[in-house]
Amino acid sequence: MNENFKQHGAFSWCELMTTDVDSAKVFYSKLFGWEAEDMVLPEMTYTVVKAGGEGIGGIMSIPKEAEGMPPKWGAYVTVDDVDATAKTAEQLGATLCLPPRDIPDVGRFCVIQDPQGAVICAITYLKR
Repeated sequence: MNENFKQHGAFSWCELMTTDVDSAKVFYSKLFGWEAEDMVLPEMTYTVVKAGGEGIGGIMSIPKEAEGMPPKWGAYVTVDDVDATAKTAEQLGATLCLPPRDIPDVGRFCVIQDPQGAVICAITYLKR
């Protein structure tokens, strides 16, 4: 990952949650020329999409805790401390749709809904 994306406040990842991963991979590969690389994880298969050989986002099935949600793209913003960011967001009137949780070998993230209803993810990447 580009080091600029690991700076606090930078948009660093985009992710599609969808009901039809295979069709989405075909559509976006043809539309944007993205390469798609499946990662088989214990709980799911996650598709990393790449532009110019670099991972820029992902595609995944809508998880059980979000069943009924329409397919959508989400954005991740890098933060120095996702737990502190989640706490601050709540103090500012946000709702945590998903409290901070770990992504093995990646980092820790949460899903925040701002007071106006917009949703965004915050992530702290593991230091390597």
